[in-house]
Amino acid sequence: MTIRHKNYIPDDIEVIGANANNLKNINVNIPLNSFVAITGVSGSGKSSLAMDTIYAEGARKYLNALSTYTRRRITQIGRSDVKNIKNLPSTIALRQRPTVPSVRSTVGTMTESLNILRLMYSRLASIVCPNGHRLDPTLKISEVMDLPTSDEEMGMMTCPVCNAKFMAFSAEDFAFNSEGACPTCQGTGFLKEIELDKIIPDKTLSIDEGAIKSWGLPGRTLQRDIIKELGVRTDVPYQDLTAKEKDIIVNGKEQKKEILVPTKTGRSFRLNALYENAVTAVKNSLKSTKNENTLVRLERFYSEKVCPDCHGSRFNPKLFSNELVGKNIAEVSQFTISELQSFCKDVMNWLPANMQALGKNLTNELLDLLSPIVDLGLNYLSISRAGNTLSTGELQRIQLARTIRNQMTGVLYVLDEPSVGLHAANVSGLIKILHELVQLGNSLVVVDHDTSIIAAADYVIEIGPDSGKDGGQVISQGTVEEIKKNQKSVIQPYLTGQAKIIQHKQTEPFQKGTIDVKISDRYNIHNMTAKFSKESLNVVSGMSGSGKTTLIFDSLLPALMAKIENEPLPKFVKSVDTADIKNIVKVDSVPIGKNVRSTVGTYTKILDHLRKIFAETPAAKAQKFTPTYFSYNNKQGACPNCGGTGVITLDIQYLPDMVQTCPVCHGNRYKKDILDITWHGKNIAEILDMSVKEADEFFSDVPNIKGTLDVLINIGLSYLKLGESTPTLSGGEAQRLKLVTYMKRSQKNQLFVFDEPSVGLHPKDVGVLLDVFNKLLKRHATIIVIEHDLDIIANADYINDLGPEGGVNGGKIVATGTPKAVAENQNSLTGEYLKQHLQLFNEI
Repeated sequence: MTIRHKNYIPDDIEVIGANANNLKNINVNIPLNSFVAITGVSGSGKSSLAMDTIYAEGARKYLNALSTYTRRRITQIGRSDVKNIKNLPSTIALRQRPTVPSVRSTVGTMTESLNILRLMYSRLASIVCPNGHRLDPTLKISEVMDLPTSDEEMGMMTCPVCNAKFMAFSAEDFAFNSEGACPTCQGTGFLKEIELDKIIPDKTLSIDEGAIKSWGLPGRTLQRDIIKELGVRTDVPYQDLTAKEKDIIVNGKEQKKEILVPTKTGRSFRLNALYENAVTAVKNSLKSTKNENTLVRLERFYSEKVCPDCHGSRFNPKLFSNELVGKNIAEVSQFTISELQSFCKDVMNWLPANMQALGKNLTNELLDLLSPIVDLGLNYLSISRAGNTLSTGELQRIQLARTIRNQMTGVLYVLDEPSVGLHAANVSGLIKILHELVQLGNSLVVVDHDTSIIAAADYVIEIGPDSGKDGGQVISQGTVEEIKKNQKSVIQPYLTGQAKIIQHKQTEPFQKGTIDVKISDRYNIHNMTAKFSKESLNVVSGMSGSGKTTLIFDSLLPALMAKIENEPLPKFVKSVDTADIKNIVKVDSVPIGKNVRSTVGTYTKILDHLRKIFAETPAAKAQKFTPTYFSYNNKQGACPNCGGTGVITLDIQYLPDMVQTCPVCHGNRYKKDILDITWHGKNIAEILDMSVKEADEFFSDVPNIKGTLDVLINIGLSYLKLGESTPTLSGGEAQRLKLVTYMKRSQKNQLFVFDEPSVGLHPKDVGVLLDVFNKLLKRHATIIVIEHDLDIIANADYINDLGPEGGVNGGKIVATGTPKAVAENQNSLTGEYLKQHLQLFNEI
């Protein structure tokens, strides 16, 4: 396919002998200056080609051109497992899951629009002198800020009315992460307070019956005995205690008291124990604990309230004296991106003639910055919106907008599933932006499963045919029309409408019960009542920012948990009907485990069974090897050179750190004498190197291992290796792996909540996921799924569609009912795209 012009400008990136992960020494040509889509089933090797081969080599070659000093300060990427890549431009990658921003990040800081606003408020604003005289905007401010004659005069202004000298606020003064932070909340915009009603939710209980919830925290169980010594009755309902007794419980000072502590043998011993009142117990626990579960329990005792001084704006209130068009920076931070665009015009109309040039310079800079954000459908976001409340799709589009704004040319962009978290309507805007990137003279490689993105590509490369060791080959490539005619292609029936997408037999909703929640006022939701069908597949759909997360994770789940645990409802929830739900399982796409020590074998407890099996072999007994010796996380069994990780990391100065297979254990993780022990001809490392499918045959006579392996096969994870590191799994794989322990027993009165389980899944794998849902429903589970994927929406028993758009234009339920009912609803944007989808597959 490689074509060279007379001047020998290359047309393709030539990948020769790619072997990263499961790639099988593949050769492939990728057209330059084109929009190329790479697709394939989950685990087939798409990301191995795009991210671990093309991007890794592009970034490495670019960094090699920098000075050693600079490279030493940049996180570098090691050499990819590929023989050669020719004609590779400088490469930029946008990852599938951007890092979740900190509590101090906002849309303003992430888009850098706040940087320009800070300049506008320090250079263009109307200011106030210490004596209260308001001054019209003047160029004098810029002069004293930017052209000081001495350090003393920098930023110094003189009031023309009263001659008072004062310092004007600089751009740095408007940064809420440093100089401009509200002193009350330190620039976070909110305060955390302990709520007594959450510590003592049921005042009809006595202390002996557990009335004081904070005394149930780890290390606080002796408080009941101590308070008896302080003269408080513990067998009387809290509400019937005297005011003095209640004061000791809530406000009593920390003090040591001697108490008798019984032992299991029936004896007692004296202990000088510290008394902590109900509130202090929470505060001290928060200071001392690092346990994740305890931290979650502690969060329940707190409530967040908007900072009373800055009113949630994060800025020091003294800054509010500076105004543009009669508005301070806190008020403008509440604007949506659309409103901020209009505000720029108002500023220009407001400024005097001699400040028009400076105003135009700053406002044009801001408008240029906002333009790609609007094109990507994020115009509804407010500048003050906290970054950690954004969806994955919103985060990725902000990242993409920042990249587009630079308008570079001759660059290769590698995007890993940019459609993640996007509504079908947002995908249309994304496709427009992707084409613009190519028109600017760039090359584009997009890893994605979304058929509308694949259909919009100039060229498609499909990796497969299956997952793991059964993948890693190029099974089809060409234009979209060529792929549609290729019978070997796995994506082909999903492009042409020939696939069977309805895999769940829909049932009449609300036959087994109704879960409902009434919300008064939370973010963009106001006076909403939502209902969900028990023992059914419920889907919550809608545009990004329409309120799906607020409805489910901020409102419904905390309200259900409060009801289950007999605690007060969140203040913004009017009521909730649990329909007798007893437990909630949240299944998200957060990676499992934190390092290579967490594997499929450890997570599913298969390794625990293996260790016992090996410890029972005659050879192990002869050497007195207990199950502990067969864990690579214990020094008795772990290779002493790598500590049981199977790899060692070499620091080679200004080159990237090199991760190398351990030369002692050769990646097997264990000591040699442990590997000498075999069971049915295999040592423990050889078994961990098996795929789930291979292990299922090997352990056909071991029920407690085979049962788990059968579940892994049933949920579509047969290709994973038992020793595969869990943090490397895709979002969809992680979600399914988390379900293993729930697939073997009845799930009656149990609610499963999935947050975009289609992340990283090929349409064929979505069918496997729907089969998993069916298995849970057969066990009487109730399922709620937040989802954009049209295949999953089409299989729902009941849909709550939120909208009509995002942000202030969202927060309403615009359509409910079956997929066909929503598809026919004129008010639903989801319905519009769902109807087209159902028509393509002849399901309507």
